[in-house]
Amino acid sequence: MFKKILFATTASPACDAAAKIAFELAEKYKSQLILFHVYGVPSHGSGFFVTDYVTGEEDNLGPDYIEWVKDEMKNTYETLIQKHGEPRYEILAGIPSTEILRFARKEGVDLIIMGSHTRQDETGAARFRGIVGTTMQKVAQRARCPVLIISRPCATCFWYFNKIIFGTDFSKASMAAFKFAYKMADFIGCKLYLFHALDMETSQAGVSPGQKSIEDKIKEARARIESEYVSQMGDFDNYEVSIWEGVPYVELLKFARETSGDLIVVAHHTRDIDPDEALLGSTVEQVVLRSACPVASVNRADKL
Repeated sequence: MFKKILFATTASPACDAAAKIAFELAEKYKSQLILFHVYGVPSHGSGFFVTDYVTGEEDNLGPDYIEWVKDEMKNTYETLIQKHGEPRYEILAGIPSTEILRFARKEGVDLIIMGSHTRQDETGAARFRGIVGTTMQKVAQRARCPVLIISRPCATCFWYFNKIIFGTDFSKASMAAFKFAYKMADFIGCKLYLFHALDMETSQAGVSPGQKSIEDKIKEARARIESEYVSQMGDFDNYEVSIWEGVPYVELLKFARETSGDLIVVAHHTRDIDPDEALLGSTVEQVVLRSACPVASVNRADKL
């Protein structure tokens, strides 16, 4: 399924949940796991110095520095390494998002795994609205492969994955997300949920749609799912179509909890614009921050 998995980490506790999934996923699918760490910004002045991202201090980039960082990463993930095997290490200086994207394209990485941010605060807190980690945003925006984002330990991921939920708003970008979700479900042999939430917030101000109108829209959405997605799945029949009404990210999260979903797959953005110019959609952002299971953000169909 995945020949190469890149786990982008700061080697801090904020990445622990993502680390567990990265190691276990690589073992399950017999993938090469690459632990990728950008440790600091190189000095623009003379000499070999780097400003460490964690401490903010300037260190001398001598011949032993990278080996020291590698040893620190080995110590951080010692338990996972003993259980799942030794990964490949890539450690360098630079701007994290730039180096992650450059390396992923050079190596032909099939999946990037990362946390939603590097802070230890509660990710569901109101202050986190709109401040998903900038590195994650930039990587998800420009990556040619799917990006798996983990914001907290997954309570339902027992066998990666048994239940995959594809959330769609029928945008052009959603087609790439569908192809990834369907190919994973077909490869694994697990259940695929095709989910759409009728956005009730877009109704005219002060005017609530009647029950007949809601039912008609549900029928239209179901027919569209059958036409655009189910028609591409051939004889794959382990799927279910669900359409709810309400605030999209709220309904998607509720549905994932109700079905004990293991993975949510959504488009990185919903507007039909150049993927390189698209910011992380507000619905996706809220799902990433609040989801109890991993969220796969799919930007393009380049490498599925």
